[in-house]
Amino acid sequence: MIVRERQNAYIMIEQDHHAHISAKMAAGLKDSFFSGKMFKPSVLYAIEKHDYAWKMIDKQPFWNDRKQEPYMFTDFPNPAKTVFYQHGVDEVEKYDPYAALLCSEHYTRFLQHDPEEESRLFVQRERKRQVRIMQLLDDYDDNIFDIHYGLLQFFDGLSLYICMNEPGVTTENEHPFFKDGIPVSPSLPFFHNSKMHVFWKDEQTVVMDEFPFNNPIDIIIQQKSVPKKAIAEKGVINSYLNAEVQQVYICLVGEA
Repeated sequence: MIVRERQNAYIMIEQDHHAHISAKMAAGLKDSFFSGKMFKPSVLYAIEKHDYAWKMIDKQPFWNDRKQEPYMFTDFPNPAKTVFYQHGVDEVEKYDPYAALLCSEHYTRFLQHDPEEESRLFVQRERKRQVRIMQLLDDYDDNIFDIHYGLLQFFDGLSLYICMNEPGVTTENEHPFFKDGIPVSPSLPFFHNSKMHVFWKDEQTVVMDEFPFNNPIDIIIQQKSVPKKAIAEKGVINSYLNAEVQQVYICLVGEA
C-alpha cells in the first residue's frame, strides 16, 4: 500500500494500481527509446504486473501497531514480503516468462542485502528461477535485459513520485525519496542525466525536464481517503473497505 498522511485521514493507493499507472506511461514511450522490440509486449506486461504481489494484500490493509499507522510497502516486514513476492512472480510466469524474469529481478534487488534468513532464501530461489528462464529464452541478451529492467525501474519511480506526493506539492516538501530527482539507470542512454528532474506545476500537472513521450500522458489516480477517526472506532480494514474510491486526474508534460 502507498500511504500519505493528512491531518485527519490517510490517503491510500493500492500498489497494483500504481503499477498500472507505470504501464500506461511506459506504453507512451517513444519507439526510438525501446530496444529489443520483440520483447516489448513482455516488458509492458512486467511493468504493469511488477507489484502484482501486493494485489490481494492491499484489499485489506495491515495496521502497524508500533508506528500506529497503516503499513506502507516501505516498512512491511520482509519475511512476509518474500511470500507475497514469490506468489507474484509465480503468477506472472504463468503468462509470460520474460516478464517474470524482470519482476523477479525487481524483487531480488530489494532484498539481496537483507540479512534475514527468509530474504536470503528468497533471493537464492529467485536466482535459480532466473537462470532457468534465461536458459529457455532463445533470444535472451544481457544488455537488452538491462535496458528493459532500467525501464521498469524508471517507470516504477515516476509513478511512485506521482502517487507518494500530494498533488501540487512544492519542491522543498516533496517526499524524501525524490529530493534529487528520479533515478535513471545507466542502461538507458537516451536520458542525459542519472536523475530525471520532475516537479508539480499545479495540482493537476507534473512537469519532466526530459520528456520521452510523443504526447502528454493523462493519468487517473484511484485512491481512498480513510478517516483516522473511523480507524480508531472500526479498525483499519473496515474503514478502508467502507471508504469511497476517489479519482484524481493528473497530466504529465514536458518542460516548456
